[in-house]
Amino acid sequence: MEVLHTEAPGVVRVDLRWMGMAKQVASYLVSDGGELAVVDCGPGSTLATLLDGVRAAGHDPAAIAHLLLTHVHLDHAGAAGALLRAAPRARLYVHPRGARHLADPSRLLTSAARIYGDRMEALWGTILPVPEERMAVLHDGDEVRVGRRTLRALDTPGHAVHHHAYHDPDAGLLFSGDAGGIRLDGAPYVRPPTPPPDIDVPAWRRSIARMREVGAHAILPAHFGGAGDVAWHLDDLEARLAGWDAWSARELAAGADLASLTEALRRKAHAEVVAATGSDELARAYEAAVPTEMMAAGLLRYRQVHG
Repeated sequence: MEVLHTEAPGVVRVDLRWMGMAKQVASYLVSDGGELAVVDCGPGSTLATLLDGVRAAGHDPAAIAHLLLTHVHLDHAGAAGALLRAAPRARLYVHPRGARHLADPSRLLTSAARIYGDRMEALWGTILPVPEERMAVLHDGDEVRVGRRTLRALDTPGHAVHHHAYHDPDAGLLFSGDAGGIRLDGAPYVRPPTPPPDIDVPAWRRSIARMREVGAHAILPAHFGGAGDVAWHLDDLEARLAGWDAWSARELAAGADLASLTEALRRKAHAEVVAATGSDELARAYEAAVPTEMMAAGLLRYRQVHG
């Protein structure tokens, strides 16, 4: 199974083989004019795989100049502090609402530990703070130059309040993080990852509209890999997000608690993947990417906060 895949000229996807699984978590290498950028570095537990991927793609990790994070969740940004040690000239770019969690990851780690307990080290590895002097905060519309390429930050909340997608207008590429949903192995099925605490359905739908507006030719989610049917992809994501929101509201109004909502969503989500793909194995892979317990907890919290 290949670790590297060329998504477009100058853009290589690295399969981080998170927890030994293929096609779960990706980082993207963007190179031009002798400069190298990484979009999402993944968790600390997969840093060695990322560095091996950088070398296999023909680069020295020390040459990394830019690290762009879509958001600060551990599966996207957990390796950031350690990667900066391996790439001493790199600068990290992050959403304004994410920077403090990188400088001091203690709150992020405490929150994650409540969910993952003694699995934290195996799942996410060592999480190091990021020196503030090596961070640059990007606001909506700000740009990062990678050689002759431009990566433009798009404020895209809904999955997380600290989320950016990155648009390469000349190449027609959109690095969508989690705002663009989860689509494994090119399946005709896009899942909204809805973990707590930041799920905001109207904001997410506005972010989907924003991603549509840029007219990208390919979308590159972190979970997992590029797709050229951007309009269909975003339509499927939005329809499922709206559908899950309406479904969860009905379940909760009928008296569901977190445990029953979780089990009902597990059955529903599994059946959706099987109906779209015919594959139980792929349904289990989607479950691994974002466990149902987290998705149900996020939907419940959203309803509790927003009514």
